[in-house]
Amino acid sequence: MPTIFTLFGYRFLFYSNDHTPMHMHVIKGGAKAKFNLFPVELVDNQGFKPAELKMIEAIIEENVETIAKHWNMFFNNNK
Repeated sequence: MPTIFTLFGYRFLFYSNDHTPMHMHVIKGGAKAKFNLFPVELVDNQGFKPAELKMIEAIIEENVETIAKHWNMFFNNNK
């Protein structure tokens, strides 16, 4: 599970066996969510409150290019 970064206790990561479309998982405590990157949109939420999802989405929006860069580096180097 490559972690891209951790911010405010939220862990932003993808799984080493992930699939397209390009997406990001976010975990904190027992809650988890999945967001597609292009466009940034919530795919699944298990336990985050609406205000948390709004903040997580904003963080992903601000870092979408960095996240995509890490995704491409990882999956293109591990084929």
